[in-house]
Amino acid sequence: MNDMCDGVDHILEAEGIGKEFPGVKALDNVTFRVRRGEIHCLVGENGAGKSTLVKILSGVYPHGTYEGKILLNSQEQQFKRIADSERVGIAIINQELALMPELTIYENIFFGHELTKNHLIDWPETVARAKTVLAKLGLDVNPERKIKDVGVGVQQLVEIAKALSKNVKLLILDEPTAALSEDDCARLLQILRDLRDEGITCVMISHKLREVLAVADSITVLRDGKSVVSFDTRSQRVEERDIIRHMVGREIEDVFPRREGVVAGEMCFELKHWTVFDPKRGRTILHDINMTVRRGEVVGVAGLMGAGRTELALSIFGNTPHYAISGEMYLDGSERHLGSSRAAIDSHMAYVTEDRKRNGLVLIQSIRFNTTLTSLKRITRGLFIGDEEERAVAQRYFGSVGVRARSIEQIVGTLSGGNQQKVSLAKWLLPEPRLLILDEPTRGIDVGAKLEIYLIMNELVKNGMSIIMISSELPEVLGMSDRIYVVSGGTIADVVDAKDATEESIMAKAIG
Repeated sequence: MNDMCDGVDHILEAEGIGKEFPGVKALDNVTFRVRRGEIHCLVGENGAGKSTLVKILSGVYPHGTYEGKILLNSQEQQFKRIADSERVGIAIINQELALMPELTIYENIFFGHELTKNHLIDWPETVARAKTVLAKLGLDVNPERKIKDVGVGVQQLVEIAKALSKNVKLLILDEPTAALSEDDCARLLQILRDLRDEGITCVMISHKLREVLAVADSITVLRDGKSVVSFDTRSQRVEERDIIRHMVGREIEDVFPRREGVVAGEMCFELKHWTVFDPKRGRTILHDINMTVRRGEVVGVAGLMGAGRTELALSIFGNTPHYAISGEMYLDGSERHLGSSRAAIDSHMAYVTEDRKRNGLVLIQSIRFNTTLTSLKRITRGLFIGDEEERAVAQRYFGSVGVRARSIEQIVGTLSGGNQQKVSLAKWLLPEPRLLILDEPTRGIDVGAKLEIYLIMNELVKNGMSIIMISSELPEVLGMSDRIYVVSGGTIADVVDAKDATEESIMAKAIG
């Protein structure tokens, strides 16, 4: 590992950090330093040890349960609980936001460290202080709104406001942009730069290497629980391929693997004049959509958040939100009227949701349980599930998508994000669909796991499957699609061959 030069003012130093769980060495002699007033990014594949390291820094894993030393301002810290790290000015913002939806923004900001006067909560001062800290972030929002009524981008900034209200000196963010739109991502990164300029040090964990390179002053790469290299981006030129090489331990020449010898065949799926009205919101969310997908083709769907991409997928796959739909849908030349996800599955369709943790997987259950969840009819004998057949089927798909786990009995919630996504994919491959809808198939997973998902996609279309891929990452849409539908304001703004498109041309159409 490359050391920072001597004489530099380091706010945080991790020396020889090691952490073991039963049968697993999560961290092995991890060493890195963070300079005061910089943005330091931690990158690595899923399972590299980033989240474990954050839990040590925040006191979730208390002193004595790990090896090595944590120094803050050159003083060794021995955190026994989260409150200990907060007391010295460290704040952690996890990927899963710790906000209470039924409380207001100002209540969330000061929850746990309420402002009091005469032993009572001083609500006027709380609201006033909330407005001040929100203004510092450039967030023009009424602090009396409930968290459930604002978007995820605002929620992320409320988490930062909560940290700033505690006079934070070191802000640690775990995948802060994973669920954000491009506009919200750009806004958040600029806020991090502004906080840096005000003297607040930030440590950010991210899989999005373009964002890392856009904002990082220094970068530390973890691989297999070890710190392998640190880059100082202010004194050396660092490119994505440099980071990827150290993350995966090898060169990846083409992040988006080519599909050789795959020719689109006959028509598999078609929408005609597809219009979707949402009675809950009282508005039309999709209007006059016409779309075709051929056998062995990957069709990309691009557009801004809120343009109607996920609503399109849900309306196709059994219309579980119960939208009012007009128009025609054809699968393999026959018109279909699907009133449930079960009907869609029986019609050989599958949908991998954008939110695998909430809607795609049962995290407290095993890989075996999750893999067979959509195909219980195939393994049921009478009223009972055939255990041997379930294990055999789960084991086959466990191997076919390359899940890295101890066995099919491992609990899904203990897997890395990339391996959870593979289980989610295996679950939908078991019913043997002819049309597979992938909604944000690589959200929150590292570059190595992304490549594995892309290779699986290529193999599926090579074997004749058709894929509709919804993605917010324009390089992914361009790199993996044969044709691209650009959705803007609930309509199709354009349809282009991927080889003729650019990020700029797609974004221009998406903006409208």
